Amino acid sequence: MSGHSKWATTKHKKAAVDAKRGKLFAKLIKNIEVAARTGGGDPDGNPTLYDAIQKARKNSVPLDNIDRARKRGAGEEAGGAEWQTIMYEGYGPGGVAVLIECLTDNRNRAASDVRTALTRNGGTLADPNSVSYMFNRKGVILLPKEGTTEDDVMMAVLDAGAEEVNDLGESFEVISEATDLVAVRKALQEAGVDYESAEANFLPTVSVPLDEENAKKVFRLLEALEDSDDVQNVFANFDVSDEIMEKIDA
Repeated sequence: MSGHSKWATTKHKKAAVDAKRGKLFAKLIKNIEVAARTGGGDPDGNPTLYDAIQKARKNSVPLDNIDRARKRGAGEEAGGAEWQTIMYEGYGPGGVAVLIECLTDNRNRAASDVRTALTRNGGTLADPNSVSYMFNRKGVILLPKEGTTEDDVMMAVLDAGAEEVNDLGESFEVISEATDLVAVRKALQEAGVDYESAEANFLPTVSVPLDEENAKKVFRLLEALEDSDDVQNVFANFDVSDEIMEKIDA
């Protein structure tokens, strides 16, 4: 299991009780707006929008906010911003490769935020394509374990194109090709299996094992990056053992 998956689930638990919940809401709303602008405002005909709405609902974003974001993106309501997606690449402590996905209406501000977070936390900005080759675009579905076994999940998704099912402790993670994401998600729905989120993410092809000291530094860097309003997602190729994760959590 990749360290990034563990980080994602730890972060997910924290987000529910975090003072940063407002930031999380803002990022989920932005996702909806961009998905509606790119693929139209009908969730039934726009799987990316459907999944963005689902994730927002699972994170308790008010339905009114969700609907207004959808309408802004689709042009049914005024006020949508011109969001641009920009990818930055960098290195963190311990030689960890970092991909930083920004969704911003101000390129200069986003670049400044990313550079500052990296340099203050032992990282450096890298040239384009110097890091991205270490990652593959994959479909990632997270689902709670309650009332579901790994076999249930496997049976539901195997024929739909899923590549692997990982046990993350309190949840399962289903990995597929990004192009198979919608088919796998629909297979889960047809099998009556509830899921938390379904999205295309960047997963590392090689991982860097970290000791406790470097793991703490990398987590600090990721938190600093994700604290920026312009940063939508951060992907990194570290691996942290269960023992070290327990020490850090304690």
